[in-house]
Amino acid sequence: MFIEKIEKNNLLNPLQKIIGIVERKQPLPILSNVLIEKTGSNIRFVATDLEIQISTQFTDANQRSPDTAITVAAKKLQEILKVLPEESKVTLDIQETRLLVKVNKSKFTLQTLPAQDFPKVSEQLEQAVKIQIEQGKLKKLFGMVQYAMAQQDIRYYLNGVLLVIEGNFLKLIATDGHRLAYIITKLDQEYPKREIILPRKTVNELIKLLTETEEKITFELTENQVRMTFSDIILISKVIDGKFPDYERVIPSYTNQLTLNRIEILQALQRAAILSNEKFRGVRFVLTEKNLRIISNNSEQEEAQEDMEIDYQGIALDVGFNVNYLMDGLNNAATQTITFSFGDANSSILITIPGNEEFKYVVMPMRI
Repeated sequence: MFIEKIEKNNLLNPLQKIIGIVERKQPLPILSNVLIEKTGSNIRFVATDLEIQISTQFTDANQRSPDTAITVAAKKLQEILKVLPEESKVTLDIQETRLLVKVNKSKFTLQTLPAQDFPKVSEQLEQAVKIQIEQGKLKKLFGMVQYAMAQQDIRYYLNGVLLVIEGNFLKLIATDGHRLAYIITKLDQEYPKREIILPRKTVNELIKLLTETEEKITFELTENQVRMTFSDIILISKVIDGKFPDYERVIPSYTNQLTLNRIEILQALQRAAILSNEKFRGVRFVLTEKNLRIISNNSEQEEAQEDMEIDYQGIALDVGFNVNYLMDGLNNAATQTITFSFGDANSSILITIPGNEEFKYVVMPMRI
């Protein structure tokens, strides 16, 4: 016997936490498996894709069987546990190269692979910089920038978030070359300077796993690896080796500013987006002293036009932007008002929160 009569959710909940990095189709079959290790009353679950490793464990004092470990198909085990009746008692029994999952009158036989073949990520944390920050705060910070990460860009260093620790400040920056999102926050003490690029997959998993609480997450950062410990989870990730763009040079300083209700401008953009070109997704901002006109059109010669009364003191402008990029920034800035800052018809737009120097979002212009 491996694990005896344990509550279904005691197995399912930890499995749900780690399964996000498991892919069914893997170059190594064992990477589709979850490692389950039993040591005394502790039961530990581990998943890896060789770049990231997530582990979690729980304690069940009722477990009396000998210590052992096995790997089994993660998604199949998850699907079985999900469809079992609530409060089911599950028994896992190792029978040579099979795992027998027994619940009342139901039995499922799954193939296994040896635990000793599971490729655990080796920890390389010598001379790590160690910081702590509240989970809820960090989740919000990642949410403010993650949408600007590149997706499968050949400039691999853009496929993630730059994390900068400098003195008592933490900065997060993401860019795909067309827009850049930046957020800075104060830490509770000073730390040695460290810059790493967290991979896109790691960032997405963190956002899913972090809770909106004051409970702390501990980061241990080296040049090649980061280890994050929070709640009952340990996440170890490689970092992207590459030179991130000079983000400070990209962030402009403009005097032409316009402050608007965030929801009103977001809804206007959502309406204009309906008739924008499906491929390029462009909208034009035609800006005068008393009016902001948002215009979109498409290849079928359809057009949408939105007019907003404004109080604007800057120069008149006619400039185009990708409407999806603008909406991404507005959707993730949880504030009542938003400030747009403009250069000229060939310059980027800077989106900020009034009275808040922490968040900056830059979108490059486009010809329409």
